[in-house]
Amino acid sequence: MKGKVVLVTGGSSGIGKATALAFAKGGAHVAIASRSKAKARGVLASIHKLGAEVIWIPTDLTDASQVCAMVQQTIARFGQIDYAFNNGGSGGRGARTADIAEQDWDKTINGYLKSVWLCMKYEIPAMLKTRGGVIVNMSSVDGVRGYPFPVGSAYSAAKHGVIGLTKSAALEYISKGIRINAICPGWVRTPPVQNWMKRNAQIASQIIAQEPIGRLGNPEEIAEAVVWLCSEGASFVVGAALTVDGGYLA
Repeated sequence: MKGKVVLVTGGSSGIGKATALAFAKGGAHVAIASRSKAKARGVLASIHKLGAEVIWIPTDLTDASQVCAMVQQTIARFGQIDYAFNNGGSGGRGARTADIAEQDWDKTINGYLKSVWLCMKYEIPAMLKTRGGVIVNMSSVDGVRGYPFPVGSAYSAAKHGVIGLTKSAALEYISKGIRINAICPGWVRTPPVQNWMKRNAQIASQIIAQEPIGRLGNPEEIAEAVVWLCSEGASFVVGAALTVDGGYLA
């Protein structure tokens, strides 16, 4: 990864933060996109300590003009984009399918699916100019099966969409030197999951019960899988939806 350039969306916390740090440890230059600079400060400081170059770009991933600017600023600073981890996402309030408010449905689909499409819309042309690159899109085990609680049909629909989008784009661009894959984590120790578990002991026990390994995943474990997907070691992996889930789907 030494001297390569990686763009990580949602890089201020959780899996995005761990992935940005993992690339920096490998010697890559890192561009982090997120909405909150306050949250990003700790990641930026940690990457600076590693001696890697890093920039933070404020970005609403549902806004095409901001996503375009994110890619342009990364190239302006580092000259190219070798790897992109389209990880950032957000959604509306969950509910049973017939009870979801339309605005919450739209917010979830836009936040988790349209955002990934917008990222690729601008990352792919940039990579074509430099004759290739690797893109990893964030899906979920809930993009492979239904959401395990009755509040997540919109989220699951978006994550299923990410996999379909990933596979189709992978077929379109592999002949042009761009490898595109998705990653599908199980339950991971991220701030939203931890906060949900703290608020509801019953949910917490059910989440742990869904993981045959008996624990949540660590963000660093997902990050290592993303780095591998971007590496030459994964050069024959195209259009895959890689599950990293502690046995969740087994």
